[in-house]
Amino acid sequence: MTTAYDVPPDLLISNVARKLKKMDSMEEPAWASFVKTGVHKEKAPIQEDWWFVRQAAILRKVYMKGPIGIMHLRAEFSGPKDRGSKPQRVELGSGSVIRTAIKQLEAAELLRQVKGKGREVTPKGRALLDNTAYEVLQKIIKQNPELGKY
Repeated sequence: MTTAYDVPPDLLISNVARKLKKMDSMEEPAWASFVKTGVHKEKAPIQEDWWFVRQAAILRKVYMKGPIGIMHLRAEFSGPKDRGSKPQRVELGSGSVIRTAIKQLEAAELLRQVKGKGREVTPKGRALLDNTAYEVLQKIIKQNPELGKY
C-alpha cells in the first residue's frame, strides 16, 4: 500500500493542494493576499494558491509527526530572520495562518483535536493523503517505466 512516506513531498503537496482547492469547505481568507507567513519573511507569498499549498503542507506535517500542536507546527514553518548587522536568529512561522488553516481542515473533517496532545489526521484525511500518494506514484512510474520493476 502506498502512503505519503513513499513519494516526494513537493509532488504530494501540490496534488493535495489542488484537491483541497476543489473542496467547498476550503476557502482562502480575505487577508491571505497581503499577509506574511512569518516574521522572518519580508513579503507576502507571490504564488496565487499559496493558501492551499500551506494547508496541504500542514496536513502532511500532521500526518507525519502527529499528534502535533500549534507551536510545533510554527517551528516547522520557521526560518532565519535577517537582523541587519546582527547575527540571524530563527523566528517561528505565523500562528494565525496555521490556526486558520487548521480550523478549515478540521471543518472538512481531515484533522481532529486530541485533548492535551494537539491535532491528528482523521481516517478521511489519511485516505486523502494516501490516495493522492498512490496517484503521484503512478505518474512517476508512468514517466519512468524502469521504476515499475521494483
